[in-house]
Amino acid sequence: MSNRVTPLGELVAEPGRGLVYGNRGCLHDEAGRIRRSHNGRRWIACRLAFQGRRRHPLVQPGRYTSLFFLDEATALAAGHRPCALCRREDYERFGAIWRELHPGQAGADAIDTQLHRERLTPDARARLLPEKPVDELPDAVFVLHAGASWLVLGEQLLSWTTSGYRTRIPRPAGQRVRLITPPSLAAVLGAGWKPAVPLLHPTARPAR
Repeated sequence: MSNRVTPLGELVAEPGRGLVYGNRGCLHDEAGRIRRSHNGRRWIACRLAFQGRRRHPLVQPGRYTSLFFLDEATALAAGHRPCALCRREDYERFGAIWRELHPGQAGADAIDTQLHRERLTPDARARLLPEKPVDELPDAVFVLHAGASWLVLGEQLLSWTTSGYRTRIPRPAGQRVRLITPPSLAAVLGAGWKPAVPLLHPTARPAR
């Protein structure tokens, strides 16, 4: 089933589940086939396990579609924010940072409305990828480079795959790049975001 999410928010088929769970509404039909990319503005990222709740089967009629992300950085790049239920402490800290960055905006509805404007074009058919100086981007955002998704980490870019980060190249100093992570979520990362779920997959660590 196509329920693994790429940094660009696309749904792909992958047996491995990654480290973060989430949803963006019911995307499947009664036969379990994915029919839409999203259903509403509430795109959330959750814990893989919460209070012993069973999330099987993953596709249930009329229920939200279970989605999986490599890590929190991938979920943020795709445009998902922390769940207010299973990640309450994260959600409250996220909300506090958000209010500092966006005075006058408070609550899930305001956050989700802003993020939806940053994720997709008005017709909801394409991702918005603003151009930014790569030198100004914080760690854990994603950029589009050579047609692929790359994680910004220190002085390097790391290529994303469904199983982890692979190729490492120098961050292209002085260049402008297409930012995949919505700008408001990039700003949260720049404020020093440290979630309860894994921010980065273990493969992002330098090889010893």
